[in-house]
Amino acid sequence: MLEKIKLIRQSGGTVNPNETKDEQKERIDRAKKDVKYCVEYYFPHFATSECNAFHIKWANMVKRDPYFIGFAKWGRGQAKSVWNNVIIPFWLWLNEGDTYFVLIGQNEKRAQQLLEDIRLEFQENTRIINDFGEQKKFGSWEDGFFATQGGFIGQAIGLGQSCRGLRVGNKRPSLMNADDLETRKTIKNEKVQDEYVEWFETELLPAMDGEYERALVSNNWFANKMFIKKMAEKHPDWKVHEVIAFDPVTFKPTWYQKYSAHYFKRKSAKMGTLAAKAEYCHIVHLKGKIFKPEQLQWAALPNRNHFDVIVGHWDVAYAGTSTADYNAIRIWGLKNKNFWYITSFVKQTKMKAAVEFMCDYQLNLPESVTVHWRFEAQFWNDEVERTIQEIEEANEMKLNIIKVPTPTGKKYDRILTLQPYYQNNRIWHNEAMKSHNDTLEGNAQLFGIEPGYNTHDDAPDADEQAIKHLSQHIYKGKPGNISTGRVERKYVY
Repeated sequence: MLEKIKLIRQSGGTVNPNETKDEQKERIDRAKKDVKYCVEYYFPHFATSECNAFHIKWANMVKRDPYFIGFAKWGRGQAKSVWNNVIIPFWLWLNEGDTYFVLIGQNEKRAQQLLEDIRLEFQENTRIINDFGEQKKFGSWEDGFFATQGGFIGQAIGLGQSCRGLRVGNKRPSLMNADDLETRKTIKNEKVQDEYVEWFETELLPAMDGEYERALVSNNWFANKMFIKKMAEKHPDWKVHEVIAFDPVTFKPTWYQKYSAHYFKRKSAKMGTLAAKAEYCHIVHLKGKIFKPEQLQWAALPNRNHFDVIVGHWDVAYAGTSTADYNAIRIWGLKNKNFWYITSFVKQTKMKAAVEFMCDYQLNLPESVTVHWRFEAQFWNDEVERTIQEIEEANEMKLNIIKVPTPTGKKYDRILTLQPYYQNNRIWHNEAMKSHNDTLEGNAQLFGIEPGYNTHDDAPDADEQAIKHLSQHIYKGKPGNISTGRVERKYVY
């Protein structure tokens, strides 16, 4: 704390003792309108590098909407905490008067540490004191809570902490910022993620009540599964403001006023490319202990008329909830003894959407191309039959989908039989699907297959069933001689 006080006092800037009241008012009015000028005048110790356009855009978005809810999806090192814990709360107070700011940290102690930044500005910043008077209010100046003479209230709470009844007199929170809440605990446990989503929606947001109800979430999106991602997906009307720190190809920095390409090249060399892309660019790669990203071969998809067989295997799910299994339909083709991933549907939805995907795909095929649709007999029930018939009738078509015997053996062992195909370069992926959301989800599930895994496996399960079926159609010797069994494979791990 002493170091922070020293920095503020030494770098806080001088004041003009001969400035007139009109000049002072004109300067304050300019700071209210121009957040860049506000930073440069009141916080020169933070403005060691010039603000970037994305900082200004974000601040104006927040100010413009009194009920703003949004995610500062900024890469590491882009000043998320400074802007959302100090600059924006101060700027809103400067413009709107009374402000009740709640800062949420990974735990209460961490939140208290973060709240110190703005508390000390009100306490020690010479220019703030010169323009608005002494702000320290005795009896309301402690760790985790403070109230200034000018009507700014700051309070710290921890993630998941009870926040019902947050109030100071008749005032309720008007601004909140959730700062770097994701931890190893949250990104590895979907149950915990769901609990925090519920807490945010049902406890934190309702704690605000008044003319202004703004909520910010400050985090880089460094992992595949995060509760802040779940919130963004559930609430598409909440703003997601993404800023990558550097171009992953050229290393050109976004905040060029502060960083150089050389800085990020050095960071990438030190951290490793995958880790740097995750932390700074939100490009998440699951490492995988058995199936790995580098094993995926991408190429232009052959003409679908040229495949020997095309199969679409549906791993059925009923619930369609955020914690349920995925409806996974994986479409694969066989060509020259190689297996080609064509496209897929991998979503946590009701069955109807999955069947509609199959119908839509079939309707858009050339007449000469047939897809053999399959699903496991264990999933058959009246609801599945009714759903298929309903969608077929609506589309005036027949899928000719067939039930196949439920596979024997452990699912984990069956999925592992795909590994030799990957190792022997027998599996190819449609390069047009590289950025396809369902493809990415399917790959993420594949990379998560490891001993003792507890992640979703619906897509790789469907892959194994599809490839098993295709392997029975591989030609051996002269044309017309078809193998009806598995191709012999050698397992290498």
